[in-house]
Amino acid sequence: MDQPYRQLRRDLARQRPFDLAEELTRLGRTERAVAFRLLPKDLALAVFEALDAPVQGELLDDLRDEAVREFVAQLDPDDRVELLDELPAKVVNKLIADLSPHERLLTTGLLGYPPEAVGRMMSPEYVALKATMTAGQALERVRAVGGAAETVYTLPVIAEDRRLIGVTSLRQVVLAPPERQIAELMTEPISATALTDRETAARLLQEADLLALPIVDAEDRLVGVFTFDDAMEVLEGADTEDHTRAGGAEPLRRPYLVASVPRIARTRAVWLLVLMVAASLTVLVLNTFEAELEAVVVLALFVPLLIGTGGNAGAQAATTVTRAIAVGEVRFRDLARVLAREARVGVLLGTMLATLAFGAGTLFLVLRGEPGGDAARIAAVLAISLVGICTLAATAGALMPMLAKRIGIDPAVVSAPFITTTVDASGLVIYFLVAKLLLSDLIG
Repeated sequence: MDQPYRQLRRDLARQRPFDLAEELTRLGRTERAVAFRLLPKDLALAVFEALDAPVQGELLDDLRDEAVREFVAQLDPDDRVELLDELPAKVVNKLIADLSPHERLLTTGLLGYPPEAVGRMMSPEYVALKATMTAGQALERVRAVGGAAETVYTLPVIAEDRRLIGVTSLRQVVLAPPERQIAELMTEPISATALTDRETAARLLQEADLLALPIVDAEDRLVGVFTFDDAMEVLEGADTEDHTRAGGAEPLRRPYLVASVPRIARTRAVWLLVLMVAASLTVLVLNTFEAELEAVVVLALFVPLLIGTGGNAGAQAATTVTRAIAVGEVRFRDLARVLAREARVGVLLGTMLATLAFGAGTLFLVLRGEPGGDAARIAAVLAISLVGICTLAATAGALMPMLAKRIGIDPAVVSAPFITTTVDASGLVIYFLVAKLLLSDLIG
């Protein structure tokens, strides 16, 4: 048995950490713990860091206390805080108490920031330089303290009171003559405060094309750096959250195969209930125009087509505008321009669809046995309604996310499903009002 065991450990050691992390996520808790214990020590830490925080928390539950303390102590402070956020308070207090005084100070400092602040994700371990240093002295400092830092590629420059006054890069320092001063190598810093929303900070880092973003306190003193890999993790989480809410559910906040069935159901149940209540508006509209439907029964045939088209047009506009808001392309002050643009888009799309619908609708109704004149009029009702519905849907799809953002609600919450349901009811009102106008002799 000993030989197969050693062979399995060697086989595992040849795998990449992130591949092993993905495979461990697919296992049940017991199998995951057993497989993890087979990993060599150094590889185990790399795999542990590659796991999502909820999976890390489950794995710690299944390991011995000694192993738990060892893994938690070896994590970077920002990664440690992300893990601690997933654990019960009693466990968190115990783990923090087991840390060294230095690591405990770093960890509690990050835990003091609000959950969505970038300060909670920044690394407090960095290499800072002073403007009076030479390039040679800067390299000596990088060698002396860089091993414990999250990154050495971005080097903030600080004054004597730790105020951020510039930033340079390891490349510039290495390539400069040893006697050249850092003041000549630094540039104006792009930074964020520790209380800045983490997604906002991640977007700033991405747009500025930085490897790391210096983080300062209210007095502009350097307190940490926000690295590219952490920023990409934030943006991935934000995109996942937006896409999930656009689909009418709450984010799972953990890998799908790790989430329990009740948890998955809970993320969907509330929105299904809300959307079902909203859909009752459609029932109310149909009940209001029941007489018109009884007089011209053929109108009912086009109801699914109209509500489907309106819902899709609204969802398209909402998705486009929500994304534009997320990446900072539009702001609330652009509301009038956005609404005017989407209204024109709606008219254009509606006209294109109306042209097709009029010809196809007339032919369909004639083949059903409707008189030619009545068939053309009913098809005209369909065509005109499509123009109105597409215009309304595109405008509403742009308006609602921007209003939601203005009042502090995630635009994705009022995105596709909610707008689709709302446009269904309002689109039917347009349809039946146009029908009453053009088919008054048939409806009576």
